[in-house]
Amino acid sequence: MVEQSDRAPLLDWEEVPPGQPPPSGPCLDPPDSVSSDPSKCRPQGWEGAGSGWAFSPGAPGSGTAVRGRSPHSPPTQAGPEGDAGATDEEGDCAFTGLSVKDRRAAEWEEKDQIVAVFVVTFDTRSGNMVEWCLPQDVNLDGVEFKSMASGSHRIANDFIYFRKGCYFGLACFANMPVESELERGARMKSVGILSPSYTLLYRYMHFLENQVRHQLQCPGQYSPLEAFYEDKKAVLPPGGNGLVTVCPTSNLGTMVNRCMHPEMKITHPAGCMSQFIRFFGEQIMVLWKFALLRKRILIFSPPPVGVVCYRVYCCCCLANVSIPGIGASVPEFRPFFYINVADITALETELSYVACTTEKIFEEKKELYDVYIDNQNVKTHRESLQPLLRINSADREKYRKLSEQRFFMEQNNRIFQTLLEVAGSADPTLTTEHVRAMGLDPQGDRGFLVDLLEVYGIDVMLVIDNPCCP
Repeated sequence: MVEQSDRAPLLDWEEVPPGQPPPSGPCLDPPDSVSSDPSKCRPQGWEGAGSGWAFSPGAPGSGTAVRGRSPHSPPTQAGPEGDAGATDEEGDCAFTGLSVKDRRAAEWEEKDQIVAVFVVTFDTRSGNMVEWCLPQDVNLDGVEFKSMASGSHRIANDFIYFRKGCYFGLACFANMPVESELERGARMKSVGILSPSYTLLYRYMHFLENQVRHQLQCPGQYSPLEAFYEDKKAVLPPGGNGLVTVCPTSNLGTMVNRCMHPEMKITHPAGCMSQFIRFFGEQIMVLWKFALLRKRILIFSPPPVGVVCYRVYCCCCLANVSIPGIGASVPEFRPFFYINVADITALETELSYVACTTEKIFEEKKELYDVYIDNQNVKTHRESLQPLLRINSADREKYRKLSEQRFFMEQNNRIFQTLLEVAGSADPTLTTEHVRAMGLDPQGDRGFLVDLLEVYGIDVMLVIDNPCCP
């Protein structure tokens, strides 16, 4: 992509210092009034003190032998550098696991890659519709439903992460009462963006929140959005494949690992991994196994869905492994974030994903998922997975030791490092001692291990004492 200046002709990309009074109001009406006349409004891009972007002009005995389907590469020792449980200066939870070098490479790769900006509105006659967008020829089919979740009319505001083809999106939604019979007393809009990656979308959260409020108060004033797009737009390569490539893979190092999810900054306290673990309690160990087995996981929740989108990402992070080569032959465990009925066709071909929805009809579509989560209730309709719902003694022991997100990556590394060492040895037999050393229950986790060996194609023989046999 073409290198662009940090400063656009109409925007100053700098946070408003705390305590600085905001400029004069965006509308000429009194603060309590709501106007639908754009002519009475000034272009708005500023945010209240310390809350957003500023606008300016310029997871030996009798036994049974099980083998994986294919041999695996010999063990390789590697791991990430740096602190994996960091919290940034604003108190936001940072999900780490990448080295400092890789983090810098990731940020450099993703800089200024906004491929679209849009405004979605709810029309009382037509329903959800794209009101405005840049570029004007971008394909936004379905975005009008992704960026305004089903049931959103019951809440005042929300934010939504979603996928649109090969892109990821972030939209901020707001619902404002108005004295208008035509609008049936409520005006609802979402302002959002599309990017090839989800990890840096948080940077523009406050800007989008600010802009959706502006669009509610002063419909039709798009100047700040136009300037934002001109400053941050990605340059798409010819061919129309939608892929944006600006960072050579040699600079990415260990980031090119299908079992490592790049860092996604959480801007809501309830979205932290610690809150995610507390929310599910011991059930987190059940989720961890399903995640490591690359199952299709669907989370149901009524609006708001912003925090639930963070749970989608946290669930993906349960399967993080930093050992190079692991997962090369398994389906990529991708976050879909928010989905609706329009995504059914796309989900039919997915082998592994995590997503959330506000639409209860998905519970009946059992062919689309392996695991269904309703609030804190984790269930599966697949008989082969039912035993994994039971929490064993090793699970409880691991749960007691849980203190940070890095635990899961270290636990996963320990499991795969042991499996690779056994697979590369003269006697590739996995014994009860090996299983215990991995932090697993030789009996309670036997089925999980069988599935794990098959999914990852690791060629070892599993020999576990059977307590039912003499």
